[in-house]
Amino acid sequence: MLDAQTIAVVKSTIPLLADTGPKLTAHFYDRMFRHNPELKDIFNMSNQRNGDQREALFNAICAYATNIENLAAILPAVEKIAQKHTSFQIRPDQYQIVGHHLLATLDEMFSPGDEVLDAWGKAYGVLAQVFIDREGQIYDETKAKTGGWEGTRPFRIAAKKPQSTLITSFELEPVDGKPVADYRPGQYTAVWLKPEGFAHQEIRQYSLTRNPNGKSYRIAVKREGEGQVSSWLHQHAKEGDVVNLVAPAGDFFMDVTPETPVTLISGGVGQTPMLAMLNTLAATGHRGQVNWFHAAENGSVHAFADEVAQLGNQLPAFHSHVWYSQPDADDRAQQRFDSEGLMTLADEAGQFSDSATQFYLCGPVGFMQFAAEQLVKLGVDKSRIHYECFGPHKVL
Repeated sequence: MLDAQTIAVVKSTIPLLADTGPKLTAHFYDRMFRHNPELKDIFNMSNQRNGDQREALFNAICAYATNIENLAAILPAVEKIAQKHTSFQIRPDQYQIVGHHLLATLDEMFSPGDEVLDAWGKAYGVLAQVFIDREGQIYDETKAKTGGWEGTRPFRIAAKKPQSTLITSFELEPVDGKPVADYRPGQYTAVWLKPEGFAHQEIRQYSLTRNPNGKSYRIAVKREGEGQVSSWLHQHAKEGDVVNLVAPAGDFFMDVTPETPVTLISGGVGQTPMLAMLNTLAATGHRGQVNWFHAAENGSVHAFADEVAQLGNQLPAFHSHVWYSQPDADDRAQQRFDSEGLMTLADEAGQFSDSATQFYLCGPVGFMQFAAEQLVKLGVDKSRIHYECFGPHKVL
């Protein structure tokens, strides 16, 4: 535990941190990658370039400083980050590197004196140990599972199937032919790649898109315009190629009783964790109401429509509504969607009026904010709204 003086000193720096903003974490990352370039094989450099990771770390630092005497308040964020860290295989010695550069950043930017640096050193040490302990538990739990493993494991691309003009699914089977670990619907696996032409090893997390079968995994990847990894997977990866995976992880997952009403809300490729949830609900004979609400631009980019319909037919109380923001003539002729324009949840409120309904959201941050705001206005308590951000976490 931290003493009162250390807590007071750290909290006294909050105004300085707030005034500095993400420039603080930009300096930190620039410094760390300059002195420890090997970490570029761990961090997503795309998120460095667009500023998302720097903003996420800045928000985390401020949250920790604000709640330093009440760690319980930040434990949900700790769990989310710890789960993501295990997909990067973060180890205790790397926390020492991060701590060194964090303190050096504070010194170089502010010259705050030994008292402040010592206080932040103690505070960082406490938080780092919380992460180290929790991540150690996750590693141990994963390794102990049937089909579980430690570190990375080679998987062969058994099938590659375009699901739309932008989304392709990949069936991945372990090279060793042994069982693979189960996972909770909504969790992800991390793909580790360094094919020819890549300057650094790249690690990306992709949602698992069906219920566990103990034999293989399926992911679905959207081709991003400048996405190095997604472009390679779409354009160069072929059946028979081998990639490395880390065991499934993630704090976003569905956990409901067989009678619980469930509403799955997605935009674009955000449907991928929802597919695992829907697969699981169908496979377990879910008896409660299940709503599938999905938004896409048009039919050419709308993936897995047939699979969703087949799964819905297996459920006793299933309702689907699809919105296309820019349908074409063929979409209209074939009636591929239910409504044109943006998702309007008020029109579907009768489908989720039960106060026990649990809501799961995934998609672009702007879409999730739009959907969550509608739900709150319709009287849904925030505690029943669960969501996942692809990339660094943001608060809705």
